[in-house]
Amino acid sequence: MNRAEILRYLRTSSKTEDERLLSLIDECCEEVNACVKPKTLHRIFDCEVTADSLIIGDIVFKSKRLADTIKGCRRVCIFGATLGTECDRLLRTYSATDITRSIVLQACLASKIEEVCDHLEDVLIADGMSLRQRYSPGYFDLDIEENRKVFEMLELTKRIGLTLTDTCQMVPTKSVTAIIGIEND
Repeated sequence: MNRAEILRYLRTSSKTEDERLLSLIDECCEEVNACVKPKTLHRIFDCEVTADSLIIGDIVFKSKRLADTIKGCRRVCIFGATLGTECDRLLRTYSATDITRSIVLQACLASKIEEVCDHLEDVLIADGMSLRQRYSPGYFDLDIEENRKVFEMLELTKRIGLTLTDTCQMVPTKSVTAIIGIEND
């Protein structure tokens, strides 16, 4: 995991020389790497992009900013990624017993899920795809409720064990869904 990114999540200078903090980050990174079981699922869809929507078959994602981000794309990758349930257990345990470790662990897990998402993008690029920036439900004007459509399209609960609460929060919590425009055909 990227220590500078973890420090950024902790809102600390990447040039910090605090040995206790750096040691705690290293310990948490080891713990994360030992317990996470990342799972991803992605599919490529043909799409239509209008001024304020992404349309895939009969499913419409309403968002002007998403449409601006993927304008000109005729295909998109939609994916789900999770670090697994063990992360939530660790966070609950440390939140009750060691708040400092819990905060550092939270930053390490955030870095790890980004690493998983970045790896998926690397795989797509290696397959010859030119990608736009990923965009997730809950960002800007793409309502978090749109996660319901993503879950339905990918069958995330059945396939990788990712569930959605009534308020559209994902469980396990260290999970991501996103849409990525594909520039080339």
